Amino acid sequence: MCLPLALAVHTLSRSVRFAAIAFFSLLLCACGGGGTTSDKGAADTTTIKADGTVIIGLRPLPVDFSEWKAVAYSPFRTSTSEPARANEEITDDMVKEDLELLRDAGFGLIRIFASSKNEGITALRVIKANALPIKVMLGAYVNSFEYDPTLSASAKAAIIQGNEEELARAVALANAYPDEVVAVSVGNETQVDWSFVKISSYQLARYIAQVRKQITQPVTTDDNYAPFAGKLPHHPAANQVAEVLAQIDFLSIHAYPSEDALYSSADDADTWPDWDWRQATVDKASRATAMMDAAVEMTKKQYGLVRTFLDAKGKSQMPIMIGETGWKAEMPSSSGNNTRYKFMANAANQKMYFDRLSDWANLSKNGSGPRSIVWFEAFDEIWKGSDDKWGLFTKDRTARAVVLAAPVVVADAIYWSEPVANTAVTSTANPAVPGSRYTIYGEQSTVDETLASASTPDLQWDPFETSAAFNAAYADNATSDTGGGNSLSITPTPKSWGWGTLFQSPSDTTSNLSQFTDSATLNFSIKTTYAGKLEIGFSTDTELRDAQEVFLQISNGDAYGYRNDGAWHDVRIPLSAFKALNSKLDMKYLLSRFMISDRYQYTGNTAGQNIEVRVDKIYWSK
Repeated sequence: MCLPLALAVHTLSRSVRFAAIAFFSLLLCACGGGGTTSDKGAADTTTIKADGTVIIGLRPLPVDFSEWKAVAYSPFRTSTSEPARANEEITDDMVKEDLELLRDAGFGLIRIFASSKNEGITALRVIKANALPIKVMLGAYVNSFEYDPTLSASAKAAIIQGNEEELARAVALANAYPDEVVAVSVGNETQVDWSFVKISSYQLARYIAQVRKQITQPVTTDDNYAPFAGKLPHHPAANQVAEVLAQIDFLSIHAYPSEDALYSSADDADTWPDWDWRQATVDKASRATAMMDAAVEMTKKQYGLVRTFLDAKGKSQMPIMIGETGWKAEMPSSSGNNTRYKFMANAANQKMYFDRLSDWANLSKNGSGPRSIVWFEAFDEIWKGSDDKWGLFTKDRTARAVVLAAPVVVADAIYWSEPVANTAVTSTANPAVPGSRYTIYGEQSTVDETLASASTPDLQWDPFETSAAFNAAYADNATSDTGGGNSLSITPTPKSWGWGTLFQSPSDTTSNLSQFTDSATLNFSIKTTYAGKLEIGFSTDTELRDAQEVFLQISNGDAYGYRNDGAWHDVRIPLSAFKALNSKLDMKYLLSRFMISDRYQYTGNTAGQNIEVRVDKIYWSK
């Protein structure tokens, strides 16, 4: 008989709480199963291979996955940043209000990302206390500790301990609420290459097995579809996803066609499936419908890739659900360069995507399609900044078109005709930059030039990754450098992938350099002893809002004039050299004016250099 772990352990001190969790974990070990999963049903007899490996069958998903609409739920309302969430007061009444709204909208299954006090603990207490007809797919959110070389030993130990505590909370809740918790998911987006919480396949498999052996519910992990679709991006330590598949009862994948649109290009050589989100060849009156039809086909394609991959791995009986998918209802105010949102983010589009995918799910959940689809997400969360506005309800709990029973007409979403956001998808070019020189950075003026900062006042230097510890600051030069004045001093503290900075307009204002032909030259001065190659680039928008970027590598002694001997050198790169790398660049819509970076996977450089790079006098000349 399983012992319900007293949730009071969460009120103990950190050290005492960890000891208590470890103790109760031992008590709970007999509650579940163990070993690796076969491709047989849970009723199959447990077998033991010659090497001692215990093989058990897949635990079946309960009927709740097929009978109820599902949605991802987080209770946060007022937090304006991720750290602020820890201090936001979430009351039982607030959660009850939320869950009753979801229940009334027909959602009977919720996915909760973590087993923390504000999320899993409160929601399950409220559901049980009020006898709400809602089932929970509970999450155990684990953080990365394996790949950051800057982590101190104590910081690493704290993350590891925090992960163990989170796993213990998930086990405790699953056993304390066996009627409410119908499945547990360990880890969220840990295997895909762009993960912010990268965990090795070995470590994730260990975490999953640790939870599964202590509970009776089916167990999974949640991740982008790509690592589980074959030759698609995963981070280097996640290339053995078979280890993960051996520990789970079903797979929960994430599919976001609106996000993948940023990387979709039908004529490139990458292995990502592509889709034509702009539908520019379709009449404008039908463009929104065509776009949403194509979006659903993209989601089906991603699901199909995963199904094929699992079948090839001997997991043809393993169910697949879509653990996250959604469509933004509005364009967040801080969406950066994701300008496609101007033509995609719309409450009507959200409803069109929801309805179309629901039709597919209802037809297929007991057949060849996903067993369930979890819509992301229930309510807007302003702390997410540019990644907000996915909610089926606003942060104020106002229902959007998806959950309203009757057709609605609002200013930014007209579902029963065509959404206004899709009636035009072309860019508008600014007046062509006059003169023979377009100066991006530098103090020394010359005749017949246009200053970038004068024509676009909000230009600023930004790192590629805002979480990176990256320095880009003005520094005084000696008179023996480039004639005195200031240069841009870049001393990177790189991330695992490298570093980079760009000079851009936060408002996405473009400059029209259409009069600068292929013979035009990008010029800049550089001083450094940085070892290996550097990348120089820029980006442009296009008439169809298909943003394009280019990176050209420079190396010591090349024909462009680059030297890394610690002295100042002038570099000259013709526009034709950039266009040879990306023919889609359109100088009528210059977006990121200048980029300098070292992305190790492209340069082949040794990771970790933090040697100063100075640049000055950056300009285009005819």
